[in-house]
Amino acid sequence: MQFQQLQYFVAVAETRHFTRAADLVHVAQPSLSQQIKALERELGADLFLRARGNITLTDAGEALLPLARRILADADTARHEVQELVQLRRGRVRLGATPSLCTGLLPDVLRAFHDRYPGIRLLIEEGGSHDLVRELARGALDLALVVLPLPTPSPALTTVELLREDLVVVSSPDAPRPGRGRRAVRVADLEGERLVMFRHGYDLRELTVAACRAEGFEPDFAVEGGEMDAVLGFVRAGLGVAVVPRMVAARSGGGLRVTPLARPGLHRTIALAHRSDVAPPRAARELQRMLLER
Repeated sequence: MQFQQLQYFVAVAETRHFTRAADLVHVAQPSLSQQIKALERELGADLFLRARGNITLTDAGEALLPLARRILADADTARHEVQELVQLRRGRVRLGATPSLCTGLLPDVLRAFHDRYPGIRLLIEEGGSHDLVRELARGALDLALVVLPLPTPSPALTTVELLREDLVVVSSPDAPRPGRGRRAVRVADLEGERLVMFRHGYDLRELTVAACRAEGFEPDFAVEGGEMDAVLGFVRAGLGVAVVPRMVAARSGGGLRVTPLARPGLHRTIALAHRSDVAPPRAARELQRMLLER
């Protein structure tokens, strides 16, 4: 049984005329008749009583007609659903990002994407680069914003560098300026400062601790274990200073003093990653384009 045969059958059933049915489905009348006969052979029953000038349905035809209409309607629905996805009217994007990027980079880009494609659901997962790489590898994410270099490089992932971001030192305006009041703080000036530190597995934690050790000292933690919002809140409360991305500091609102790091400073490289063996869905590719062109 072929889809086209059901189309021809329904056309004849509705017009009760083979020639008019052929015109309706844009096919030659002999071809339509041949396909109807082939369908009848396949089903083992006549579908029409053919009397001169009078085409009526047999009992088998009456039984098939609602089923054929439903099959054709389902096929039309399936075509419409796929077209909507292709045209970015519906669908979803599963995006992973580090918490600092969710705070700093993503809000403006996601707002622009949502304004352009309001029917696309955005599913965001926050996590460290190590966790996001694992989620990408198992197919739980379409795209991920990660910090390079990856903790464990994976040939199964494709990464495209997105931006290189400066890190800055934030402190409470009520506390003494870090680095003995200098306009720009060196990493070495953080020795003796009480740091508010992120939890283990946080990319910023690893970067900051490695920079301090490269200067020959172990950082002194006043508080540790928080996510980005908690760290900024503890700094506002005067518990210590923290090293955070410049974009996060710029979007954090009042209550924080921002001090740049003296050259060469500290930086991090943000990349957009996806699986190499599977092309991201159309909606994810569009978000990828917007992120790269932002």
